[in-house]
Amino acid sequence: MTRLPQIGWLADGRRLHLQDGPIDLIVEAHGANADVQVAYEAAVRRFTGLLDELCAELDELRQPACPQICKLQGVVARRMHAAVAPFSSAHFITPMAAVAGSVAEEILGAMVQTANLSRAYVNNGGDIALHLAPNGRFTVGLVDRPDRPSLIGKACIESRDPSRGIATSGRHGRSFSLGIADAVTVLAATASRADAAATIIANAVDLPAHSAIVRMPANEFQPDSDLGHRLVTRDVGLLSQTEVMSALESGSGCARELLAAGLIEGASLHLQGETLTVALKQVASSDAQRLVLPERAQHLMDA
Repeated sequence: MTRLPQIGWLADGRRLHLQDGPIDLIVEAHGANADVQVAYEAAVRRFTGLLDELCAELDELRQPACPQICKLQGVVARRMHAAVAPFSSAHFITPMAAVAGSVAEEILGAMVQTANLSRAYVNNGGDIALHLAPNGRFTVGLVDRPDRPSLIGKACIESRDPSRGIATSGRHGRSFSLGIADAVTVLAATASRADAAATIIANAVDLPAHSAIVRMPANEFQPDSDLGHRLVTRDVGLLSQTEVMSALESGSGCARELLAAGLIEGASLHLQGETLTVALKQVASSDAQRLVLPERAQHLMDA
């Protein structure tokens, strides 16, 4: 018998809340009332049993990804592998690096396949899959750290833009990080790809062997961690501005490579009060903070 997830509504009565074990989703759809209802029902149906599907292949999902070979069988599991495969030749990464974004994508896909929606999103702990019909738009926030978020900027994604996924990673997030970033937010074509890329870029924000950084083996805190004995960041002391910028530059170099390879659409990197952006630049505005994509996107994002 399939275990039923927890299903409820947030206080505003518009957003659906789905929770099962570590998966915690906020879902919102826009459209005709009948379509919205159909979409929410589809989300519940697809969410039910999804965690069991992933757990059935958990051992394989925790193995380092091979770019050419995928032994996984489930739809979501295979999406996780596909998201991390482009990074796996140059970096250690397992399909688990894309689990949150992949789940968000799966639920959103079930919704838009069954209902005519103008806009919809599935937010899985900050990793977000978006749907936009023509002329639709979403305004999203950039935060300084995921555990105690403070807004440091906003971005508007329109239907003509390629980005349909947003993910944030860093040492304060739900998962371990090999780097020291407070937060790295990535925009990409899909939520699963953004999730994987945010992990890679956050790992690259680093000062190897710095005395102010405390690292411990991941499996000492979580015995079944997919990171095994790899050292994860547990604390970062106060760094000089030069050190902060050096770490951010290391991460932004990685982000620029991913941008050039077509794997991301933009990134914002934050550490100890400093922010660097790649393909997102802050511009002056008399009424609000704005972010603008590079010229090739021909798109202004209103905060």
